[in-house]
Amino acid sequence: MNEETLLERIRHLEVNPGERGPRDISLGLESVLRHLQKMMNTRQGSVPIANDYGMPDMTNFAGENLNASASELEHMIKAVIQKYEPRLIRVNVHFEPKAGETSTMRFRLEGAMMADRDKTTPVIFETVVTAEGMVHMER
Repeated sequence: MNEETLLERIRHLEVNPGERGPRDISLGLESVLRHLQKMMNTRQGSVPIANDYGMPDMTNFAGENLNASASELEHMIKAVIQKYEPRLIRVNVHFEPKAGETSTMRFRLEGAMMADRDKTTPVIFETVVTAEGMVHMER
C-alpha cells in the first residue's frame, strides 16, 4: 500500500519525474496526518458524495456529562477513520483528560500504518477537540 494519496504521488512525480522506488515512511505519516486533520474538521453532510464523511457537529454535545460524550466521540472518531482512512489498521481511540482543561477534550489515537504488503508501522496521534468543535492532530 502506498504512503501518499494518489494525487500526492502524481504531484511528487511531476516535480521529480525520474524518482521512483522505495519511499520514506515519514511521507506516509504526514499524508495520513493531513488527511485525518481534514476529515476530522469536515462536518458530516457537507460532502455530497458521502453523507457520513467527516465528524458530526461536536458543539452539540452535552457539557455536563463529559465521560459519556467522550465515549461517544471515541466511537465516532474510530468509525470514521476505519471507513475513510484505509492506510491505518488496528485503530483505537482513548479519551485522555488533562487536569485543569475544561474547554478541550484530548484523545490518543493508536494504530498501525500499512508500510508495505506485510509490514506495518505503529502510529500514535494526539487529537484535541476544542470547545468550538475544531480538531487538531499531531504526532
